[in-house]
Amino acid sequence: MTKANDISRTTLRQRIGSFVVQRQAVLRDYFSAISGSMGRLVFSLVYFIALANTLSIADFGLFATASAAGVMLSRTLAFGFISALYRTATIRPRLIGSYTAGFLMLAALSLPVLVAASALTWFLFFSTSMPAAIFAAVIFAEALLWRPVEVAMIVNNGLGRFGRAAVLAILTAAIKAAAAALFIFWPSHTVGAWAGFYIASNLVSLALAFGFFYPRQRLRLTPDLYWRRLSDSIYVAGAEVLFYLQMEFDKLLVLAMGGPHLAGIYAIVMRLVDLTAIPIRTFSMMLVQRMMRMPEMLARLKVKVGIEAGILIVSTSALLFLAVVLYFYPNFLGRNVAEAGPLVGLALFVPALRNLVEYHAELLFARGQTLIRAANLAMLAGLKAALLSLLLMRVADTETLVWMLNGMFALLYLASAAVTYTALRRPAKAI
Repeated sequence: MTKANDISRTTLRQRIGSFVVQRQAVLRDYFSAISGSMGRLVFSLVYFIALANTLSIADFGLFATASAAGVMLSRTLAFGFISALYRTATIRPRLIGSYTAGFLMLAALSLPVLVAASALTWFLFFSTSMPAAIFAAVIFAEALLWRPVEVAMIVNNGLGRFGRAAVLAILTAAIKAAAAALFIFWPSHTVGAWAGFYIASNLVSLALAFGFFYPRQRLRLTPDLYWRRLSDSIYVAGAEVLFYLQMEFDKLLVLAMGGPHLAGIYAIVMRLVDLTAIPIRTFSMMLVQRMMRMPEMLARLKVKVGIEAGILIVSTSALLFLAVVLYFYPNFLGRNVAEAGPLVGLALFVPALRNLVEYHAELLFARGQTLIRAANLAMLAGLKAALLSLLLMRVADTETLVWMLNGMFALLYLASAAVTYTALRRPAKAI
């Protein structure tokens, strides 16, 4: 019998060293990806400060709301075939050329749907506050210029080229920041003038992405490959529209019910909240890739709780730090942002709750449960619209409104968690 004293003991340092060696590739990929997120965060902050303090608060609210609508509408491009392109890059990289050709074909076919949806959105929310030409310019920049840039990042991440995707993310964020800095010196500081700068910056980003960063493969139209994936892609497109509807619809409601100035204040607060999500999305992206290959990795309750607790702590800490900085240095982010600065701390738990809802959507996508994901997001969009409308009708002052957003997002989180973790008990769908 072996005595306990004869068993070699490993020190904490040795265990940590063993852990790092075993996961060296994963850690290298993560730090490559997070470097892009952190670089993007810095330039996004510069972009935000320059733009939010150059436009008036009302114009910033109009632009931010139109941009949010553009992000939502851009998910109809190619009927969601970007998801099939991502899966192909992750699992069958030799078919990227064929799936890229399919993406371009379906993007052209989806244009009438995009135009019709954009026209309806302008009529319902912007017809009394923004000229159609300016709204169309913002949608064009978001859907037809910026969305393909995101495709280049998505494909590189799918291939495991996290460093290339990170460099592209940093460069495109820097291009937007430079455009916003140049706009400071432009004679006209209207949202119409900025729309021209916005198109130019996204056009440069598009040329950079496909000129230097997209993988070189021969484009080959292979329709038989696409039709098998099209139904799943349409589910994903619907889910993506619904996801961004429930993420961004609050800005549209605030604009419609509170006017451009309140929309501007709200957009500034929520933009600061969004900035805290950038590092979290890197983690979610890598987790999704791993779950595509290992669908049962979240079978243990300890792992599920640990991931959610980590997202909660990181997100809340980030906003708390920002709130403390703005409390002691109100003009740290500029005079316009200073007006919204005191509200940031009131939204303390909003980033974590929003990030967790986004994480739930990514879990369902990773397991191929796209129809359940779409239904969950539709439910969340309707619930959010109802709760926020109730708040806007009942709450008179902005401080109380922002504080009560914590409760609203808590309800959304509980609803999302109930649907997501019930669905995770079912077998993953084969991809």
